[in-house]
Amino acid sequence: MIETRTSRRAVLKGGVAATALLASPAVLRGQSAPAVKLGILQPVTGALAQDGELGRMGAELALDEINKSGGIKSLGGAKLEMVFGDARSNPEAGTQEVERMQSEGVAAIVGGFASPICLAASQAASRYDLPYIVDVGVSDQITARGLKNTFRFAPGFGMVTQIALGNLAKINDAAGKPAKTVVLVHEDGLFGSGLAKLMQAELPKRGFEVMETIAHPTPARDMSNVALRIRSLNPDLVIPSSYYGEFVLLARTMQQQRIRPKGVYAVLNGAASNPRFVREAPEAAANVMDCNHWHDPRNGRAVALRKQVEGGGKLWAYNVPLNYSCVKLVANAIERAKSVDRSKIIEALAATSGFKDHIMPYGEVKFVNGQNQGAAPVNTQVQDNDIKVIFPEAFADAKPIFPVKA
Repeated sequence: MIETRTSRRAVLKGGVAATALLASPAVLRGQSAPAVKLGILQPVTGALAQDGELGRMGAELALDEINKSGGIKSLGGAKLEMVFGDARSNPEAGTQEVERMQSEGVAAIVGGFASPICLAASQAASRYDLPYIVDVGVSDQITARGLKNTFRFAPGFGMVTQIALGNLAKINDAAGKPAKTVVLVHEDGLFGSGLAKLMQAELPKRGFEVMETIAHPTPARDMSNVALRIRSLNPDLVIPSSYYGEFVLLARTMQQQRIRPKGVYAVLNGAASNPRFVREAPEAAANVMDCNHWHDPRNGRAVALRKQVEGGGKLWAYNVPLNYSCVKLVANAIERAKSVDRSKIIEALAATSGFKDHIMPYGEVKFVNGQNQGAAPVNTQVQDNDIKVIFPEAFADAKPIFPVKA
């Protein structure tokens, strides 16, 4: 009898507990929503490791901010969970990581950095209708293929080159047209070669003579021959399109050999808009101009984020605000889609209008064939051991110094 009474009490107790649970929706609401997996693809090993680490940091800053501010509210406060992939500085590895992220069920992928990686990775993602947001990759082939899953937040090199050359002409005209001759120096991959081809066609239209175009490999261990050739040609301007290590090497070599053109005007350069270059080689970096990605120096949140990063002893470069903004963009799309369904996220990205939760010097974010029409580069120049924006005036915090006195 004792066992029977105990059993009945247990049953009754369990029934009361179950009834209380059903009558308390607050208990159910307190349960956390499933996390939304977001793929972050960056090359953190190999020749592009520095850029990859900067991109990862920018993404992490945004993820942390989003999660602390309540996650994806339309999905019950679901947190964003990073699934990181190391592209290992080559397209094949990037594709492999996309396949792994697909198997892990990510809702979208952000990143890639280099154009060849972005081309391969976004193509692989398209097979699964997996939204892919390109952070940096500037090759216009990325958005020219008609892939519905691929969106580039930043400008491509067609637009960058047109703006860069237009601003160069303005700078030169304002100074009395002291520069007439140019030597192009570029890395021999998809990025550098594409830019060089465009500039060869466009510079003469703006009154500049292209004396020679010099290609170099990535990575490169020596720039002596390139510097010697520049010395023999003695151009007014040197226009380099290279990754970080190669341009630092070229700039240092030019400094050592006392090669002093009227200006070094970089386009999408890996070092000219990088504070590490300014800090480690201030004399070689002095007065170097660049047309590139950069944060909006008049945006208080951008300035605060830069102080936070540098205050923690870390490097700030354009990869950080770009990836921060890209993650914010995809989070906004998921919020509007109210779903982790990939097709709905793609639809939300394509319909983006008026998105302002970024820290770039852009106009309204609007995608046409996967390209953000509001994106544009800025011109920067190394002045007083810092990187300043000199064009356009709406975002500038300094005036250009040109020509540079020997």
